Amino acid sequence: MNLKELAEHLNLSQTTVSRALNGYPEVSERTRLRVQQAARDLNYSPNTRAKSLATGRTHAIGHVLPISDSHEMVNPVFGDFIAGAGSVYSQNGYEIVISLVKDSDEAEAYRSLHARGSVDGIIVHGPRMGDTRIPLLRELGLPFVVHGRASHETGAYSWIDINNQRAFQRATEFLIDLGHRRIALLNGLEFMDFAYRRRSGFTTAMTSRGLTPDPALMRGEEMTEVSGYRSAREMLALDQPPSAFLASSMITAIGVRRAIHEAGLVMGRDVSVITHDDDLGYLKNGHSVPIFTATRSSVRTAGEGAAAMLLDLISDPTLPPQSQLLEADLIIGASTGPAI
Repeated sequence: MNLKELAEHLNLSQTTVSRALNGYPEVSERTRLRVQQAARDLNYSPNTRAKSLATGRTHAIGHVLPISDSHEMVNPVFGDFIAGAGSVYSQNGYEIVISLVKDSDEAEAYRSLHARGSVDGIIVHGPRMGDTRIPLLRELGLPFVVHGRASHETGAYSWIDINNQRAFQRATEFLIDLGHRRIALLNGLEFMDFAYRRRSGFTTAMTSRGLTPDPALMRGEEMTEVSGYRSAREMLALDQPPSAFLASSMITAIGVRRAIHEAGLVMGRDVSVITHDDDLGYLKNGHSVPIFTATRSSVRTAGEGAAAMLLDLISDPTLPPQSQLLEADLIIGASTGPAI
């Protein structure tokens, strides 16, 4: 069914039907509801190109993902974020445009999206401490929301983020309260803003309790199962091994668990482990009883929040920059216990 046929079915003009579907205020609420109900009943879907011409918008949101040798953006965390964001886009008639580019081509990708008018807005992923994408997008005039923050960026911008510092401070304090003193931090790459904040939370908790973080027990690497396994294996072989690990990713924590098992130790009894990001759609942390003690904040919820924030900014360009800080819950699982 096309717009003309829908209009004839309702005995209305095509202009009225189009305006009702696109939320124009001059259409009465009664007519708008009647048109929307008929569109649902008859499975009417507006032509995207025609809708763009009518509204001046593409009804598409851009996600530019750099392909890097040092940092892989396409992972289970990204998948959950896109699932959350995508549900909001779908409800509001928006589509996703994902561009995979080399690190060196990322700035040009944003310029190209803007020049071609391909998208109405951008979600920025994986912000660094000083992130050049933020001033670039501000200069281009593209509405954007950052998933995370950039500590060295002084200008105002819209963002949604987890309170990474507080989450890791709280997790470290929990381990200290259990009697652990040699605590290892297996962090993400520390030029990334989230990892910088997590290290800060870890070191703040240690020093405030009179403990000195041991550099030999601190790593900042790509968050993979292999890196978790390798780091934990090396640390457990030290003359003074750690009695607990704090891992920045569920994937890393799985590698830590493998290393503990290979060392003939029992996780939760001999060595404690706390992980972050355990609330993933396809990588669940156990069932009724969590496998890992974890700092939990739903990535899917962050995706929903970022998408809703961006669509608000697109709908009303006069809005000031928006922000939302999400707190993480501490979930107690079987992977932690008193120091022995």
